[in-house]
Amino acid sequence: MSQLSMNQKEMSPATWVPTVYFAMGMPFILISLVSVLMFQDLGIGDAQIAFWTSLIILPYSLKPLWSPFMELYKTKKFFVVTTQFVSGLTLALVALSLPLPNYFSMSIAFLALLGISGATHDVATDGVYLTELTKAQQSQYIGWQGAAYNAAKILANGGLVFLAGVLKDHFGVLYAWMFIMAICAGILVLCGFYHMRMLPSKHQVKNENKTAHEVLVKLWEVIVSFFQKKHVWYYIIFIILYRFAEGFAMKIVPLFLKASVENGGLGLTNQEVGLVYGTAGSAAFIIGSLIGGYFIAARGLKRSLFILCCIFNIPFLVYALLAWYQPSNLYLIGTAIFAEYFGYGFGFVGLMLFMMQQVAPGEHQMAHYAFASGIMNLGVMIPGGISGFMSDALGYQHFFLFVLIATIPAFLITWFVPFTHPDPAVSEQK
Repeated sequence: MSQLSMNQKEMSPATWVPTVYFAMGMPFILISLVSVLMFQDLGIGDAQIAFWTSLIILPYSLKPLWSPFMELYKTKKFFVVTTQFVSGLTLALVALSLPLPNYFSMSIAFLALLGISGATHDVATDGVYLTELTKAQQSQYIGWQGAAYNAAKILANGGLVFLAGVLKDHFGVLYAWMFIMAICAGILVLCGFYHMRMLPSKHQVKNENKTAHEVLVKLWEVIVSFFQKKHVWYYIIFIILYRFAEGFAMKIVPLFLKASVENGGLGLTNQEVGLVYGTAGSAAFIIGSLIGGYFIAARGLKRSLFILCCIFNIPFLVYALLAWYQPSNLYLIGTAIFAEYFGYGFGFVGLMLFMMQQVAPGEHQMAHYAFASGIMNLGVMIPGGISGFMSDALGYQHFFLFVLIATIPAFLITWFVPFTHPDPAVSEQK
């Protein structure tokens, strides 16, 4: 009995939700944010960086195509642990590729493999979250989920970028970034060992002896059933437009912060970017996520969603102001970024919970949530891929004004978005 009690305690959400979503965040943040700064330090141009680092997150949009296979084989825990080890190995290969003459093409290829592993990890992790937690627990832990995900951003895009700047001053840019990639590899391997023991796995696959034909039939069934959902096309457009402006801003902001004042940027060092953008910004996201989660729990998602959309999108104004006035005061820059990231975290939890409770429910909820999150990432990837060319053509000042214009469709579609399923928070209050 004591052993059973210990296992139940070990499998409680508090012991694995933060760590598994931390591990989920690392690959995506390394691909979409940290690699941007790494390649800029290594002399790659803005447009090329934005295009390739956006393209290699394509697996995060295509992951619904293999998510049904994951429902048929092994357990969700198996895929979570395996992909953490694979991601660690891939990052080690990125580190080893940097001294080579064709380092950019090789490191992009390894980061693309990291994207595949990370996207698979996302599907399995969300599957564990959806199957192991009740609806009430999903709402309760949604803020902690986002907070843990962005703790990875604080470490990778904050602390490790800061460390890269320090190491660059002493050992040169090449060895600095090799060391950073090696640290990230070790972190993911350690996460794999931890989750071998701590991650719950109550939901076993009913039948692992499926043929390839049966799996493909199942995949088609999952796809068809997704597009038969009520309001599905409205939901697809809503998911894309909610983060549309962010897709343009996400790649350019760190490049803008580091670009010289003469070129329209703020001229920050790696250490300063790591401090104000990676650390302070990510901390603000965590605070916003936690408060946003409790805000939704108190009011219900339906009553809160438009407010969340406004809080998510309006703060992009700070980058337009920074681009036009180019302040040199680091405290002022940090305060502006803190405010934007607080709104980002506060509003982002609304979209995640909407996909869980309005899009995913049904027989294939893990696969359908993967469909929804894949569509969401596609909506970020496409504008991100062209953002570098646009910022080069418009300049940072006019580019961030365009970002503000790109927020308008999100307000319009969120105001009218329909709800298919009852709002759990409202039902519980009744």
